[in-house]
Amino acid sequence: MKILSKAPCRVDIAGGTIDIWPLYLFHSGSVTVNFAVDRHASCSLEARPDSRIVLRSRDLAAEESFASLEELKAAPRYKLPLLACLVRFFEPRTGIDLFTDSEAPAGAGIAGSSTLIIAVSSALNRLTGAGYKLEKLREIAQNVEAQIIRVPTGCQDYYPAMYGGASAIELREDGIRRKALAVDLDDFNQRIVVAYTGVPRNSGINNWEVMKAHIDGDRRVHRNFGQIAAIASAMRGALEKADWTEAGRLLREEWAHRRRNVPGISTPLIDRLVQVTRKAGSSGAKVCGAGGGGCVFFLVERGAKERVSQAIEREGATVLPVSVAPRGVQVKSAG
Repeated sequence: MKILSKAPCRVDIAGGTIDIWPLYLFHSGSVTVNFAVDRHASCSLEARPDSRIVLRSRDLAAEESFASLEELKAAPRYKLPLLACLVRFFEPRTGIDLFTDSEAPAGAGIAGSSTLIIAVSSALNRLTGAGYKLEKLREIAQNVEAQIIRVPTGCQDYYPAMYGGASAIELREDGIRRKALAVDLDDFNQRIVVAYTGVPRNSGINNWEVMKAHIDGDRRVHRNFGQIAAIASAMRGALEKADWTEAGRLLREEWAHRRRNVPGISTPLIDRLVQVTRKAGSSGAKVCGAGGGGCVFFLVERGAKERVSQAIEREGATVLPVSVAPRGVQVKSAG
């Protein structure tokens, strides 16, 4: 029996970074707004008749294997830490072949690794019969990713992979809740363009340093996150009302704010793209994820998608054909 799973990546529209615990606890009404895109991370998982564990990533062109789960647990380091750490947690009772792939370009900033964790953990959950509910899988995924990158992680990246569609991730004292946004997806698909500018040269915003500064009482950082929270809340309202003029204005405000406070988030190419696409019909743009390269999201006027795409290609970036993925992670068994 083989288990196949896949989950969609995401584009963050507003409220990124504030989804890292405990930052959102200091800003009442914090929310992150994002949507799933049909670039998927996928997983093929099959039990073996022996105890060997074979891990392979097609997109990274990497592979490693272990004679047993005990050998995997004892290894000092991994070539594929994401896969190895998830196997270590779920502890399959047999050997396995675990093969993965991702349609997210390198360093794209569209949550390729978080999406892959949801796809792989969902498959391992099915194989081992662990029985974790989807929200508990999010908690496991977030904790395992923190073990790998060794700094606190945000929660928002997992929800598009889990549920698909457009989401408002409410960040409250009594927990995290995902609320589906009732956006007309056919209309929205005519208004989104995503461009890949290349692998980031730097990590953009350093979440750990920002988090420490915030907790240490840096007033400037506190004000910055207050602005981020306010923009995200307003963006949620604009999308719910299908007020695309206001959504474009808020996207411009979000980008100007982040670029002013974190200059390394942009590059000369990104600056040119934002400028030329505005003339072609883009009402707003921002980088995806930490920036410094990767992908840029453009909200465009209806009917302007082709013009904006052509302007992007002329500048040397690559337009990624995407639409909103209406479904989250899917798991199925194959004979």
